[in-house]
Formats: sequence, structure tokens, C-alpha cells
Amino acid sequence: MAVRTEASTGEVVEVPGAAAPKPDKHAKPTMHIKVYSPFKIYFDQAGYSISGKNQTGPFDILPHHHNFMTLLTPGELIIRRPDAADQKIRISGGLMHVKADRATVFLDI
Repeated sequence: MAVRTEASTGEVVEVPGAAAPKPDKHAKPTMHIKVYSPFKIYFDQAGYSISGKNQTGPFDILPHHHNFMTLLTPGELIIRRPDAADQKIRISGGLMHVKADRATVFLDI
């Protein structure tokens, strides 16, 4: 059975008689990535991965990563996107929190 979200209420309802879409087993998994500072949102959508650098060196975060938190060092965040070219964001530092297929990066803190 398929489901849809009611636009006016946000409620998830079942659609009787409609078949649920079959997942594409060849599609790469994604996760939600949000990069923002107190006054600007740099990125807030799905991505294949995010790469950054901390005190121990460069690292990558992929979907299904374990819970993780780190302070970021100055450099570049690289976000691999499913719908476009990689997005690069120069940072002077920040905090990254990863949990349940969501990577959140707080900049300018």
C-alpha cells in the first residue's frame, strides 16, 4: 500500500489500491546534510557523502555512519550531491554532528 502526505495537515495517509513504488536497488543511498551558520544556510538537502577535516586529518561521512561528533578545522567541506556537481564550502572551523543518516554542520560558532 502506498502512502502520501496531506499538504494541509502534514498527516501521512494510506492510499488504498495504489501500489507502493519499488525501491531502485541500484540507486546509491543518500543522507540528509545540513550546513549552516547563525545567519545563513549553505546546504540543506540529500547528499551521497560529506568530507571534512578535523585534528586527526581528513575524513568522509557516508550514509549509515555511526553516531559521530567532531570539531572541524579550517579547510573545505565537500558534499557529493545526487543531482549536481560536488559542492565545496570553505570553512574556518565548526562542529559536525552525525546521527541517523543526518549530518549537521554548525559553522561560525
